This record gives sequence, C-alpha cells and structure tokens, in this order.
Amino acid sequence: MDPVAQFAEERRERLAAYAQDAEFRRLSQTWLEASMRKKYVYNFDWLGRPIIQYPQDMWAVQELIWQVKPDLVIETGIAHGGSLILSASILAMLDYCEAMEKGVTLDPRASKRKVIGIDIDIRAHNRAALDAHPLSRTLHLVEGSSIAPETVAKVKEAAKGHQKVMVFLDSMHTHDHVVGELEAYAPMVSKGSYCVVFDSFVEDMPADLFPDRPWSPGDNPKTALRHFLKSHPEFAIDLDFDRKLMVSVASEGFLKRVG
Repeated sequence: MDPVAQFAEERRERLAAYAQDAEFRRLSQTWLEASMRKKYVYNFDWLGRPIIQYPQDMWAVQELIWQVKPDLVIETGIAHGGSLILSASILAMLDYCEAMEKGVTLDPRASKRKVIGIDIDIRAHNRAALDAHPLSRTLHLVEGSSIAPETVAKVKEAAKGHQKVMVFLDSMHTHDHVVGELEAYAPMVSKGSYCVVFDSFVEDMPADLFPDRPWSPGDNPKTALRHFLKSHPEFAIDLDFDRKLMVSVASEGFLKRVG
C-alpha cells in the first residue's frame, strides 16, 4: 500500500475505534461539560477578533471550507465577528492557492468569494471592528432576525450568482428557531457541501448548564436538526466529524447535502 493510502486507512481505523470506545466518549463529554462551566469557549481570537468556538470546531470549519471550496459562506449569528473572519480567511487562502496554481497575480478585488453574516443585533463596536478588518471586503452583513422573511429575502438576493454554498447556523438555539433557519437556508446549500448546526450539544448536557437561556435538553438545535432530517433526505449527518473531534458543540450537526 502506498504511504498516502496507508495513512488514510490508519485514520479510518482510528476513527472507527473511537466510535466504539465508550470510555473515551464519556471522558470527552465530561471535559466538554466542565469546560463550558468555566466559559473556556470564550478564550480565543481568530485574526484579531474574538471567536466563541472550541478549537476543534474551528479546525473542522477550515477542513470543510478547504474540502468544498465554496464561493459563498452564510452564517447566522455574528457576535464579535470571529467566525466570519475565520471563514473569510480560509476563502482568501483558497483564492491565493488558486492564483499560485495558475501562475497568475492574485487580485483580491476580483474574487467573487464572500461571507454573509446575519444577526438580529450587530452592535456598533463589532460592526466598526469588522469594517476596519483587512478582510472586510469579503463580508456582507445583514441585520435582522435570521428567520424573518425580509432577512431571508436579503440573503437570497446577496447570494445570487454563487455556485458553491456552505451554511453555518449559530444564532438563537431554540428548536423552533433552528427549524426555521434550516428551512430557510439549508436549501441554498450546494450538493456535496455542508450545513453545520452549532450548539446541538445542548441536548446531551445537563439542564442546569443553561439556566439563563431559552434553550435546554428537549428544545435545542439537535432536536431541530433531527426533526428537519425526517423530511429532508437530501441531507445526511456526517458522523466522521463527531468521531474525529470528540469535543465539539456541533455533535450530529455536520449535515452534508447528498442529494
């Protein structure tokens, strides 16, 4: 077996073993709960902007964008903007690498790749920081409820002309809201690309972990995505991400468009 194939096979075997390792999964869940209680997820920046994500999930995002090579990423939930900058930076790297492969000079202004960020309240200081960021030209911000018809219409208009679309859902985490987001934005995902539903892990955490939030076990993104999948066979859960990440807020949340 050639070295590349052997490495890939060893990885597949390792991930399959993780799926059967109940103690490893238990330890990972225990650490995830403990770290959430200590607000560990708030400790990181991406290219100067705070990003409220676990490092494992950031890594998964860059893997997905590099694999699919989208020309549009749609994200619900902006907060400080770090996740938008993460997506924009990987899109910029795609542009750079494609220019290198073609032996041409990169002109960032000519790129059609962009990130649409949606939030019900884009705070002035966050908007100002994003507008001042070197990657700002890649960003298109939409303020409004992500499930409001007028917001969805604005996003669809901004998405016109894009061929490969990826979606990240990370705003209000109640069942009904996420179902609404899935119905609005998942159809825009191109075949072979992904809709990632963040904070699905709420379903598997103790209820007292979210005392001041409207979501809880039984009412969260995981219950929403399971409901959505019952009537949308064009999407399937890519469990390889659960197996490789082990610590993730998006358990069962990596939905691949297969049809």
